[in-house]
Amino acid sequence: MKKKLKLGFLSLALITLLVGCSGASLPAYNSQKAVGPQINYTITGIEAGAGIMGRADQALDSYQLKKHNWQLMTSSTAAMISTLDKATKNRQPIVVTAWEPHWMVEKYHLKFLKDPQHVFGKGESMQTIARLGLQKDQPGVYQFFKNFHWQLNEATPLMLQINRGTNTKTAINEYLRQHPQQVKSWLKDVPVGKGQEVTLVYPAFDYEVAATNLVKQVLSQHGYQVTLKQLDVGIMWSALASKSADVSVVGELPVTQGLYYKKYRHQVQVIRQNLTGAHTGLAVPSYMKDVNTIADLKNK
Repeated sequence: MKKKLKLGFLSLALITLLVGCSGASLPAYNSQKAVGPQINYTITGIEAGAGIMGRADQALDSYQLKKHNWQLMTSSTAAMISTLDKATKNRQPIVVTAWEPHWMVEKYHLKFLKDPQHVFGKGESMQTIARLGLQKDQPGVYQFFKNFHWQLNEATPLMLQINRGTNTKTAINEYLRQHPQQVKSWLKDVPVGKGQEVTLVYPAFDYEVAATNLVKQVLSQHGYQVTLKQLDVGIMWSALASKSADVSVVGELPVTQGLYYKKYRHQVQVIRQNLTGAHTGLAVPSYMKDVNTIADLKNK
């Protein structure tokens, strides 16, 4: 999802300028009028290289939206969320590329537009991916990751707390204090680490940071020496395939990281699903009650 830092700042500045010039003076969403003209037939996206952007562009074709003048605006994740924040504060119409687990879905009360053609797939899950040989070399570590799983409704409050300014480690320690039985289940049959080393890899996105640091904290408290490496998604998969890293708990499959799985599937091991209910697609604020499917953008 990441592009060069300079490009990200320029994108953010451009969208901030566009929104700032109009700001609260833009009309609120009017359900009696077509959506397209109210937002200049524009879907607010993120970085050009992101998998969701390719799917969104495909959706414009599949649902014949390009024939109705719809376009996909490339920006950055930060710029998209900044635009979304301003729009929802003023109850203005907006269509964005969105995904969960991510705190924005709950914070801005987003609803995903139904996708009967399954352009964005039929659903996603977070999978734990390991290097080959982990089970033999580090059976205790492997057992932990065989045990580890949680729910979307558990992950979202943790992400929101971090987004609202709580230190990541502080927020995670509070989560662990509130979920002792869950932690106990994760550590079932896992021996004390006694300094055994384990390297976790993850990309620098909100859920991925929260989930990986959560796992690190549990393992560290159980005696393991955990190293985190923050990598681009493709490099993350390459690191697992080459055995220069041990585990990632943020393999988003089958759609978002599907190309990497196809490339490396014989060089890594999928241990388990650790979170279900992940989702990618186009979304609108819930106050846009009459817009419920991607096709509605063409007709409404």
